[in-house]
Amino acid sequence: MQDNAAFVDAIKNGYTFKGESVQIGAAMLNGTVIPDAKIFLPLKTMNRHGLIAGATGTGKTKTLQMISEFLSDASVPVLLMDIKGDLSGIAALGAVNDKVTSRYQQIQLPYTPAQFPAELLSLTGKNGVKLRATVSEFGPVLLSKILDLNDTQGGVVALLFKYCDDNKLPLLDLKDFIKVLQFIGNEGKAEIEKVYGKISTTSTGTILRKVIELQQQGADVFFGERSFEVDDLMRISDTGQGVINVLRVMDIQDKPKLFSTFMLQMLAELYASSPEEGDLDKPKLVLFIDEAHLIFQEASSELIQQIETIIKLIRSKGIGIFFCTQNPMDIPASVLGQLGMKIQHALRAFTAADRKTIKQTADNYPETEFYKTEDLITQLGIGEALVTMLNEKGIPTPLAQTMLCSPRSRMDILTDDEVQNINAKSKLVAKYNVDVDNESAYEILTAKLEEATEKAAEAEEQTTKKSSAKEEPSTIEKIANNSIVKSMVRTAGNGLVRSLLGALGLGGRTTKRKSSWF
Repeated sequence: MQDNAAFVDAIKNGYTFKGESVQIGAAMLNGTVIPDAKIFLPLKTMNRHGLIAGATGTGKTKTLQMISEFLSDASVPVLLMDIKGDLSGIAALGAVNDKVTSRYQQIQLPYTPAQFPAELLSLTGKNGVKLRATVSEFGPVLLSKILDLNDTQGGVVALLFKYCDDNKLPLLDLKDFIKVLQFIGNEGKAEIEKVYGKISTTSTGTILRKVIELQQQGADVFFGERSFEVDDLMRISDTGQGVINVLRVMDIQDKPKLFSTFMLQMLAELYASSPEEGDLDKPKLVLFIDEAHLIFQEASSELIQQIETIIKLIRSKGIGIFFCTQNPMDIPASVLGQLGMKIQHALRAFTAADRKTIKQTADNYPETEFYKTEDLITQLGIGEALVTMLNEKGIPTPLAQTMLCSPRSRMDILTDDEVQNINAKSKLVAKYNVDVDNESAYEILTAKLEEATEKAAEAEEQTTKKSSAKEEPSTIEKIANNSIVKSMVRTAGNGLVRSLLGALGLGGRTTKRKSSWF
């Protein structure tokens, strides 16, 4: 048997923090909960990002729900990506049952059901605040990714954005983008080539087809105005709690590329619009991205580098990002190395590949004399996890098998009536669920082409008039062309000719009467 006293001392020393912290559970040793070995979460380092990993059914989603509740109580706003549709219950009061009671008795903490201020968001506008972004906000890199373009085609998209910037053509929705594509391939081709160089007609045609394919997937609902302002994610309720924003994306589960690109755009927008904050006592906003593998699958090296850069720099803006996924190997190593807090739920070893993954996962955690990490990962129960995080000095805390607190809010979804009630009271629904169609590239280019068409028509009409118009005839010509004058001249002329011919003896033959035979 290991020394419980040494274990408790190690946990206390590792999980005692100077600033504000919240208890998320109690450490375990040899399968037994040690109530004195309390596991605290320091709010000061929550902007150092984190990972919540584990196989299906091990409690990952409930862990991020529980942490979100503690953050809300500490006046920290939260954004949850609800892929499976089971996080909306955070807005409703939790219920007591035997499992919850037993868990809190082992941890020796009181359980009080609670509900939290929540805002329901949606990318399609169904049952929530409609999130939208303009094509310009997506930018050429992310748009090229969602369209699955090669480097040459991506270069054309970048050139198109540059042209629109130079000519003050706002790209708000996909019809703007399509109009510009058509313009540079036809009427504006000469203008574009003169300033920016030649563009392959094949490339513009391919891009256009892929944009239309994207439209057919329902992407029109994501692009346009009114564009969502990220400041609306950082609100505090009237009770002083941080508002928990639940982005419900169950209706686009079959469009992972669309979801991942939107998330990347939101991260980029958060980074670009948030001021530098320095070393805060607690974060301004924490994002939990469930099913994080959707963001990284098939991502190019350039995009992974972009994500890594945002992850590195956004912490100074007071924003923390937590990735939730089944397999920690789903997260690229360059990004995984930036995640200061790790909560590892159980993994299952069904195949040789699974065993290899478990070994790699175990090697990513601090060494400990109290556990055989590689073996323990497969033995964790539901709601148990291996936990390590960074202290104020940036040093990892000791690895601790932890029985985690369960959520105090409802661990189930809201009913349709409850969803409608929340949306009816939402100020953001009234603000964003209204379609706006401001003048943009489509209207500007359409007007420009119509004007050019009208001018061309006018010029052609003037040319036709000039070619068909005749010179004004002179007086003599008018007299000469008069039909009566022509007849008189013709008669006089005939008489004169006959007179002249007669004088010459050529006026005509005289018929002599033949002599009769009788």
